[in-house]
Amino acid sequence: MKIWVDADACPGVLREILFKAAERVKIPLIMVANQPSRVPANSEWVSAIQVMQGFDVADDEIVRRVEAGDLVITSDIPLAAEVIEKGGLALNARGELYTLDTIKARLNMRDFMDTMRSSGVQTGGPAALSQADRREFSNQLDRILTRYQRQNK
Repeated sequence: MKIWVDADACPGVLREILFKAAERVKIPLIMVANQPSRVPANSEWVSAIQVMQGFDVADDEIVRRVEAGDLVITSDIPLAAEVIEKGGLALNARGELYTLDTIKARLNMRDFMDTMRSSGVQTGGPAALSQADRREFSNQLDRILTRYQRQNK
């Protein structure tokens, strides 16, 4: 298992949680972004890939490299759908683990909101991450990594 992070949109507070988890479990964590990503300098487990600028270039790189069983941290619904299709896991910043069932509903809602925005309706952005969101993210990540460790003993 590897952890891939859609780093262009990953909140800083989650990066620290991810770095610590990768070191603790000794699992590769790769930050993928179209700008330089700050990662721990002397980490054996955390690295970064910088891709060219462009729409969905980082997402496309993650999809190209992800393998079944890998975990992707993203709030990008289309990216999560592609990861799930390849047999990977997709976890968002609020701790929601996307599944085949939930991703279809999320894609439909995303398309609906895009339609609303293109017709001039102001939909607003997502709320800031709360302490409860951070806790749920950390707990869900811990459950996934614990399951992985048990399966690979």
